Amino acid sequence: MMWQYRKACTYLALLGMILTGCRPQQPFYFHEDGDLSHYIGMATEISYPDTDVASLEEVDMTQAPLTLANQTFESFEDITLEEAVKNALANGKVLRNLGGRFASTGDPRRAQVGEAPNSVLSSVERFPTIYDPAIQDSGVGTDGFFGPEAALSAFDAQLNASLFYEETEGPTNQVFGAFPAIATEDAGTFQAEIAKTAVTGSQFFIRNNTQYSRTNSPIALFPSNWRTNIEAEVRQPLLQGAGVQYNRIAGPYSPFRGIGSQAFDGVILARINTDITIADFEGGVRDLVRDVENTYWELYFAYRNLESQKVGLESSRQTWKKIKALFDAGLRGGEAEKEAQAREQYYNFLGQVQTAKSDLFRAENRLRYMMGLTASDGRLFRPADDPTTAKADFDWYATLCEGLARSVEIRQQRWRVKQRELELIASKNHLLPRLDAVGLYRFAGFGDDLIDHSDRFAGTANAGFESAFGNLLGGDFQEWEAGLQLNIPIGFRRELAQVRHHQLLLVREKALVQEQELELSHQLADAIRNLDQNYTLVETNFNRRVAAEKQVRSVEAAYEAEKVTLDLLLEAQRRLSEAESAYFRTLIDYNRGIATLHYVKGSLLEYNGVYLAEGPWPQKAYFDAHRLARKRDAAHYMDYGFTRPSVISRGPYQQHAGGIELHEGEIIHGGAIDGMIIDERFIEEVPAPMPIPDPQAKRNSAAAGARVAATPRAAETEGFDWGSLGAKQPTATATSEPKMAEIQQVSATAPLAPAQQDAASAAGKAKPATRPASSAQWKSR
Repeated sequence: MMWQYRKACTYLALLGMILTGCRPQQPFYFHEDGDLSHYIGMATEISYPDTDVASLEEVDMTQAPLTLANQTFESFEDITLEEAVKNALANGKVLRNLGGRFASTGDPRRAQVGEAPNSVLSSVERFPTIYDPAIQDSGVGTDGFFGPEAALSAFDAQLNASLFYEETEGPTNQVFGAFPAIATEDAGTFQAEIAKTAVTGSQFFIRNNTQYSRTNSPIALFPSNWRTNIEAEVRQPLLQGAGVQYNRIAGPYSPFRGIGSQAFDGVILARINTDITIADFEGGVRDLVRDVENTYWELYFAYRNLESQKVGLESSRQTWKKIKALFDAGLRGGEAEKEAQAREQYYNFLGQVQTAKSDLFRAENRLRYMMGLTASDGRLFRPADDPTTAKADFDWYATLCEGLARSVEIRQQRWRVKQRELELIASKNHLLPRLDAVGLYRFAGFGDDLIDHSDRFAGTANAGFESAFGNLLGGDFQEWEAGLQLNIPIGFRRELAQVRHHQLLLVREKALVQEQELELSHQLADAIRNLDQNYTLVETNFNRRVAAEKQVRSVEAAYEAEKVTLDLLLEAQRRLSEAESAYFRTLIDYNRGIATLHYVKGSLLEYNGVYLAEGPWPQKAYFDAHRLARKRDAAHYMDYGFTRPSVISRGPYQQHAGGIELHEGEIIHGGAIDGMIIDERFIEEVPAPMPIPDPQAKRNSAAAGARVAATPRAAETEGFDWGSLGAKQPTATATSEPKMAEIQQVSATAPLAPAQQDAASAAGKAKPATRPASSAQWKSR
């Protein structure tokens, strides 16, 4: 019977498995009502943070960008390079750069504008800001770095206090009557301590320990009593952890870190971290100024390139118009193949003009971005400065020495070397045994009450124990302790490994400095080579441009006399347009090469008249600092003797090699340009062969205020037709020949500038004479 029961259960189980299938089943609940509104079927989703960050006005008020379909703008805005730099620095809370988007198109006739900037959006954490030095200086160690103030706080006095109260009750090993005795006790403990660590590693403690006890013991002198003491303790390390130098490098001993740890957070290392951050900030400002200058000159080339393309377009239009008239009249010279050939040349130039227009709008937008302005506001910026054509000659040995001394990256890496040297000194200190001299002196007191001024126990055996503090002040109970405490890790395995670790770190940092210097020497050599190449190409392309113009005139005359075919005329016009663009391309590359050389050798900020200084503090900070200085003046000097740290810094870095410091309200006079002394015979400039197109009276920019030195300017001529760009101004009729009033033929062997205009080479002080002196200052806070 039992066997049949088991068989039936087995069949029922198999049937249930077949009916339900191999899938998980939800449980059954009796009180389920079907309301699953609290159910959420996902763990994460895209959401937007609730923050209060106002958008910039330059973003909210942006107009439609200038394009080939939208070429309308209200007016031109002439801007100098100095004004562009000032605007960029004034609007540069984030030290923006083009992030490698400033790249050549490979076509010398097109501006090197590259793609739209996309660096801050993609990698915002890499961008330096004006707040970084202050953030590092005020660091508290939450991000792994301590600022000088946070490191100095380790030497501040610390107040520690605790208060506890407890009650105990339980049987004792005593008999009271017929039952075991029950002991009860109320106890309270109070402790207060002031601890101070000195820069020599000494530790000072002043403590008060107070205990309260109330018991039912029949043998107790008082039902309740107080015990208190005041003690002073001194702990002085004699070997490991001793000395001013170690404690300023590694910081004072901390029970949370322990001696022998690699976490050095002394005030000297904290200050070096701040110096490294300041170098990062300086490099960010330098990169910003470099990109501003590059975009400025590329905008200049965009205007020049558009002008040359429009001149070629007008020449091809006039040629096509003339042949088209002959073709319509059926006369000689108006054959169908010639008309088609002239028409193809016209549309070829038209396409190049349209491309040049778009490149101009793009280059102008890059300059706006670098200056922190809106993408479009109805104005079209136009460079007011002309590139220099004077030859700049830099002495190699002076330039190399200056580059090695002024490079931001090398200076920053040398700070890291100093950091590793100090860490090695601190790690070697851990090879010493930990031997501390300890001294303690204590005044103790006991009484029925904590504070009682009465003499209620006078004449009894308990006289003098009315008050615990009164008994303590009587000085009847004094205790002291002196001794040595030694701790020696057998073998110093961890300490030796730490020393080796810091030795290797130091060797690595020194090797990186040497490699940086080697790389810098190659960069300087390449910069000087490019500078010389570009200047040679300026001379060559200038002569090519002159020859191409003469060729066009000669071929036009020959074509009118029916001595040459049409294709030679069209080819000559195309070559003139290409020669015009090639000349200005190499001229701009030459001026960019001068800035690049200053960038590599570390003098770009001086070259642009930028001086970095700490911003103003609140008046309360100056008041407190003056009071602290007076306090130190009235104090007694403590000579630390042989424990004084060695030299860490060589003093403030001279940002201007010429020795001229720019301060607010000062004007540079004499032969000084941007803080660089130049011989008077070197500041004459050969006028540019062609001035800026369509010049206007230079306006005072909104960021005006920079002092501009008067420099020779080339005679200005009329520009090209701006009507097609939508400018609200009279349209000038372009002719088939460009304005060449300022062009002078130069032989292939003669330099473009007279020999006496060779720039001064000593210490790399030569620079274009068109660069005005500036007193622009950049604040780091």
